[in-house]
Parts: sequence; C-alpha cells; structure tokens
Amino acid sequence: MPVPLIDLTRDKAQLAEVEAAVVRVVRSGQYILGPEIENLERELQQYLGCKHALTMSSGTDALLAPLMALGIGPGDEVVMPTYSFFATAGVVARVGAKPVFVDVEPTWLNLDPQRLEEALRACKRPKAVMAVHLFGASFDVDAVLAICRKFSVPLIEDAAQAIGTKHNGRMAGSDGLCAGWSTFPTKNMGGIGDGGFLTTNDDQFAATCKLLRNHGQAELYKHHLIGGNFRMDAVQAAALRVRLRNMEKVTLTRRENAARYRRLFAEAKLSDWAKLPVDTDRHAYHQFVLRVPAAKRDAAIAHLRAQGIGCAVYYPIPFHRQPCFLYLGAAAKDFPVAEQAAAEALALPIFQGLTEGEQIDVVGALAKFAR
Repeated sequence: MPVPLIDLTRDKAQLAEVEAAVVRVVRSGQYILGPEIENLERELQQYLGCKHALTMSSGTDALLAPLMALGIGPGDEVVMPTYSFFATAGVVARVGAKPVFVDVEPTWLNLDPQRLEEALRACKRPKAVMAVHLFGASFDVDAVLAICRKFSVPLIEDAAQAIGTKHNGRMAGSDGLCAGWSTFPTKNMGGIGDGGFLTTNDDQFAATCKLLRNHGQAELYKHHLIGGNFRMDAVQAAALRVRLRNMEKVTLTRRENAARYRRLFAEAKLSDWAKLPVDTDRHAYHQFVLRVPAAKRDAAIAHLRAQGIGCAVYYPIPFHRQPCFLYLGAAAKDFPVAEQAAAEALALPIFQGLTEGEQIDVVGALAKFAR
C-alpha cells in the first residue's frame, strides 16, 4: 500500500470532535474573534507557559506583525538563517527592510551563532534577529540571545515548526521578545485552514500587536495604528482547541516514530549512507529530514515515489539563491552548510498516524535503492 508523506484524516475520533466544534461555531453566529478565540489564546498561554498568546490569520502574519510593531522599515536590517521556509525572509522584505542572510550550523541546520555575530558586526542598521526552530529542533537559544543582547537587538523566534519543542527543559518560544507560530494544516498542531499565533511575555508589545491585527483599532472605527486584518476565524480556533488537547501525545508519537526510524536504519545498515536527524532536549519532529549523498538524492526521491512512498525536499533553494533576493548580491560560497543541506535533504513521513509497517516499507525501499 502507498505510504503518504502526511495523512490528515487518520484520527477519526479527533475528526469527529473537530466537526462538532465547527458545528458549535456555525450555530453560535460568532465567527470573528469572540469566545472561541479568547479560550484558545488562554489555553495556548497555559500550554506554552507564556503571558500572552494572540491568534493570527497565518504564521506569516504572526511574523509580520512584530516587525510592524517594532517600526522596522526601509534602511533597516533583520538578520536570519538562509535556510528556512520563505516566510521568514518574505515578511522582512514586505516591510521594506533588508534581510541579512547567515549560514546555518551543520547539526540541526539552525542559525549559526558565530556567523550571526559576524553578520551583526557588519550591519549598519540592525533592528532584529529572526531565528528559526527548524523542523522542530530548537536553535541554540542561549547563545543567540546573548548575542542579541550584546548588539541591543530584539530576538524574534520563528516557531512555526516548533509546537511541542523544548530547549533546556522549557517550551520553545518564550525566550525572545516574541515568537510567531503557524497552524497550517500540516503542522504538528494543524488547523483546517490557514492560521497562526504570536506569543510574548511583554505586556506593551502584546497590546501593540493586538491592535495591529485588527486594523489598529482598540474601539470600533477609532484607529490608533495602521495595522492589517490578521484575525483568526473562530472556526479555526475551535478546531485548534481540539488539536491542542492532544499536543503532548502528538509530540510523544512523533518522537517514537523518529526513534523507530533510527532502529530500522541501523538494522538495514543504512546509518553510513544516510545521516539521520540528531535528537535534542525535545525535538518535536515536525519533519524527519535525512541527509543523503547529493549525487543520489534526486534518484532516491524518484525511487521512493515509484514505490508509492511520499517524500519531499525541505528546502531546495536557500534564501540567498531565491530569484527575488538576487539583488542582495549574496554569494553561494558564503553559505556552504546551507548549500550542502539543500543538495542532500530528504524528508520522510513522520506524522502521528504513521504505522510501524509503513516505516518498515519506507526504510526497506531506501535499503533496496542504496544497495
């Protein structure tokens, strides 16, 4: 039987709960903001251990709003890793600022603190650092935060892939000024459409972002700031409240799947051919991304897909080589780790509904290819 990269429909009992929650919202007549939003925000605060959680229309907007709140714009610079999903860099360009790309470290492919310090030292108008918890593994928060303090710039955590992730025993997302999260359907806590949220422990910053998400109005038709429509729909909030109740189980299951892959790869004697993700304090495994020989990667993908096995490349083109950022003049030679990762990365199914038999099929197919 085919093995999908992800299947969002396997937990029938949870789907029934989501359907009931959606019906509840439809019958309530309260579709924008209101009690579902307020309850979800309170539950997110409790789960993540933060003072404020503000629901947003997408993970992208959850990163855009903080830049607007900080007044970042033309002439300003925001430093970030060159290896991530496009939204990280896209929001900086949207406010007119300059994204400054930094290479990643080789273990988790997160922002390299040494390269970060070098980049900040070279910047003329650094206004923020946006670091990513990639694939569910935390970046080196303590090192990055120390560098941000040294240069007096705020840290914005891109936690879109980090729900359930822990760093030194504490939940990711509460160390910087704020964190932006995504609830896109394929995330570990995915909704039934676009969505996201912002977390912060700063009262004034939270108040500003709350204004920005609703056209800058604190009271009807009185606009204190120029914001946008970054509101989450109540239907999304209701669905996410169901998902959030199972987050610890989801994280545990994905971690168990990752551990099983490690055992299966060892048994198949593939550990030398493929470099597996390295575990950390609590890696949430939003993705399980192997590193395979670059010359064989695309052929391996074709082989897996021919066997009906879902796989993907996250991410094939680093920011510094994206057509829209070529004007920045970054050279590929300055980002050797990201360049190598883009050539070697291969993501396998890791979702919480994945069966042991399916994982055996995935590893068996790779073993057949690698012989």
